[in-house]
Amino acid sequence: MPDSAVLPTIEDALKLGLTRAEYELVCEKQDGPPNQVELAMYSLLWSEHCAYKHSKKLLRTLPTEGEYVVMGPGENAGAVDVGGGLVCAFKVESHNHPSAVEPFQGAATGVGGILRDIFAIGARPIAVLDSLRFGEPLDVPMGSGSGTRSRYLLDGAVSGIGHYGNSIGVPTVGGEVYFEGPYEQNCLVNAMALGLGEREKLVRSAAAGPGNTLVLFGARTGRDGIGGASVLASAELGEADEGKRPTVQVGDPFEEKKLLECSLELLERGLIVALQDLGAAGLTSSAAEMASKGEVGIDLDVAEIPLREPGMEPFEVMVSESQERMLCVVEPAKVETVLALCEKWEVNGTAIGTVTDTRRMRVFDGEDLLGDMPVQALVDDCPLYDLKPVKPRDQIYRPPVASLAVEASPREMLLALVGSPNIASRRPLFEQYDAIVQSRTVRRPEQADAAVLALDHDPHEGGPIPGLAVSIDCNGRRVAADPYRGTIEAALECAANLVCVGAQALGTTNNLNFGNPEKGHIAWQLSESVRGLGDACRALEAPIVGGNVSLYNEGATQGPIYPTPVVGMVGHLPDVARAGRLGFARTGDAVALVGPFAPSLHASELAKLRGEPLPDGLPEFELDAVLAAQAAVRDAVRTGACASAHDIAEGGLAVALAECCLAGGVGVQADVDCVPATLMSTLFGEGPGGFVVSGPEQALRSLGEKTTLQLIGTVGGEALRIALGGERLEVGLADLTRAHAALGELFG
Repeated sequence: MPDSAVLPTIEDALKLGLTRAEYELVCEKQDGPPNQVELAMYSLLWSEHCAYKHSKKLLRTLPTEGEYVVMGPGENAGAVDVGGGLVCAFKVESHNHPSAVEPFQGAATGVGGILRDIFAIGARPIAVLDSLRFGEPLDVPMGSGSGTRSRYLLDGAVSGIGHYGNSIGVPTVGGEVYFEGPYEQNCLVNAMALGLGEREKLVRSAAAGPGNTLVLFGARTGRDGIGGASVLASAELGEADEGKRPTVQVGDPFEEKKLLECSLELLERGLIVALQDLGAAGLTSSAAEMASKGEVGIDLDVAEIPLREPGMEPFEVMVSESQERMLCVVEPAKVETVLALCEKWEVNGTAIGTVTDTRRMRVFDGEDLLGDMPVQALVDDCPLYDLKPVKPRDQIYRPPVASLAVEASPREMLLALVGSPNIASRRPLFEQYDAIVQSRTVRRPEQADAAVLALDHDPHEGGPIPGLAVSIDCNGRRVAADPYRGTIEAALECAANLVCVGAQALGTTNNLNFGNPEKGHIAWQLSESVRGLGDACRALEAPIVGGNVSLYNEGATQGPIYPTPVVGMVGHLPDVARAGRLGFARTGDAVALVGPFAPSLHASELAKLRGEPLPDGLPEFELDAVLAAQAAVRDAVRTGACASAHDIAEGGLAVALAECCLAGGVGVQADVDCVPATLMSTLFGEGPGGFVVSGPEQALRSLGEKTTLQLIGTVGGEALRIALGGERLEVGLADLTRAHAALGELFG
C-alpha cells in the first residue's frame, strides 16, 4: 500500500472541487482516505471538465451512428468516410476559462490541443476554424465601462490562434465572432480542427497487451498548466482570476510540429498499439482513460518522466497539463525503434510504465508506490447527476443598450446593421491567419458561406476534384430566446452554409457552452438545447461524432453567458471547381429568394440594435420544408444553375443582399412583395430556410419545382436597390463598403 502517514483532509478535497459526498465515495472506492497523489488524480478525473457529470446522461440521447460514420464519440476525434479510402477526422473543443485568464496562451493552446486530437487517431491536420465570443466592443455603449477588457481578450485570442496555426502550418479557414454583453466577463474560445487519414490506418486510444510498454514523447513536463483546463473549466470564474494565470498552459507550435510528424511516422510504420494526447489533467487522464478503454491496468514511474523544472512533486507530475506531449503503447520489441524515431524528430521519448492485467492505476517513484487506484473508480465511477431543469419565469439577461433609434429610416437601419459588430467584415481578424498554407483551400473567408478544401491534388485525366466543406455556427442570442428552436436553427444554419457551396453534411461535432448546470434555469437551457440538437441532427442525417461540453461559464457579477451550443459540420462535394460563391457573379443574372423564409424581428440583430429585450420563444417553422429547400439549393449549386448562393441569417434579407453585392463588387435591383405592415420584418427579419441565389433566370425557375421561389431582381449597377410596395431602399456600394469596414476601423 502507498505511504499514508500524512493524508489530505476533507477540506483539501473541497478545495480541489470535490463535494463532501464525492469525497466519501472516493474513500469507499479506495477502502480508506486517499493520499495526496490519489486525491489529486480523483479530483481532476471527477471534475466537470473530465467526467461530464452534469451532461453525460443528456449526451447519450444524441444520434451518433450514420452511413458515413467511421469513428464516433469516445475517441480523441470523430471521423467520417469521404471516399477513396480516406476519412476526415474532426472535432471542436473549448478553452474558455483559460482564455479569459490569459487570452493569448489560452487560445493558442486550445488550437494545439485540438490539433493533437486529430493526429492522435492517425489523421494529418488540414484546417482549423474558430468560434469566438466577447463582450461588446468599444464603440458600443457598455454601461459597465469595461470595453477595454473585451478588446484585450479579442486581441489576445486572435493573436494566439494565428500564432499557433500559422507556425505549425495548418490553415485557419473559417469561423465566427460574436460580440454580446453576456460574454463580457466570460469569453468563449472554441477551436475546431479537421484532418485527413487512411481509413485502414486509424488508431484508437485503448491500451492493450499486458507487458507492453508506455512511452511518453514530446515536450518535457513542467508546472505550467497544473490544474489548468480541468479546474478552470469546472467552476465559475471569480473576480480574482489574475491569480489563476499560472494554471494556463504555455504552448510551443514548433515543438508540436515535430510531435505531429513523429506521431504520424510511428503510425505509418506500425510501431505503436495505441496513442493518446495529453490534455486536461495530463498524464492522469491520458493513462487512466487508455486503461479504462482497454480494460487493463497501468503502472507509471514518475521518476522516469523528463522534467522541465527540478523538484516537482509526484502529484504535480501526474496532473501537469504541459503541452505538446503524447502517450503511446508499444510492444517491448519495438521500444528501441520507437525511441530512435523520437530522437530523429528531436522530441523526448521515454519509457515510463507498463500495461498490466490488474485493472488498477498504480503510480511509482522508483520502487516506492505512491498511488494505487482501481481504474474503474477513477474513470467510470464518478457520480453522474440528474439535472433539475426549471424554465425561468423572469428574464435572465438584461436588454442590450440601444444604439439605433426605432424611428430610423430603412436606409439608416441597413447601414447600421452592415456595420454592426456581429455583421461587419471580419477581415482585420482573419487576415492575421494563414488561410491557404497546404494549398488545399478553394474557398476562404468572405468568399463563400463555408470553407472548401480540395481532397485530391492530382485528379486523373483532368477529372473533377472532390472536396470537403466545413462550417461552424451558433447564434447565442436566439438560443437564449428559445433553447430548443434556437439550437435547431444553429444546426440548420451550419448545414445551410454547406449547402451554399454544394456540399452534403456527413457528420457533426458540437461544443455546448453553458452556465452553471446546478441552477435550474441553466439546466433547462442545457436540456432543451441538447433535445434540439438531437432532433436537428437526426433530421439532417448528420450524426454527432464527437464534441465537448463547457459549463460554469458565468461571471462573478454579470451572470451566465448566452447558452451557446456551437455546431460544426463537415460535408462532401463532388467537384471543387463548382463550389458555390457568396458574391453576385455576373451582371444580368436573375436574383431569387428561395425557401420557406418566414422572417420575424424576434431576437434579431435589428432588435438588438434597438435595445429590445429577448422574447419568450421563437416562431415555429416547418422543418421538412427547410430541408427540402436546402436540398434544392445544393443540387442547383452542384449543377451550375446558381452562380452564387447565400443563406439569410443575421440582419435578414436586406443584409443578405448587401453581403452578396459586397462580395461580388456589383449592385442589384430587387423588387420584393411586401405590405406596409410587414416592411421591417421583410427587410430585416430573421429565421431559418431562406436563401438568396443568382443565375440564369430559366435555371433558377427550375428551383421552384422543388421549393418555394420568388424571382426578385437582377444583378447590376453600383447600388443595392430594393422596392417594397410603395417604399424604396437604395444604398450605394461605396456607402455599404464603408459601413462594412467598421470593425477594421475599431480593431485595425
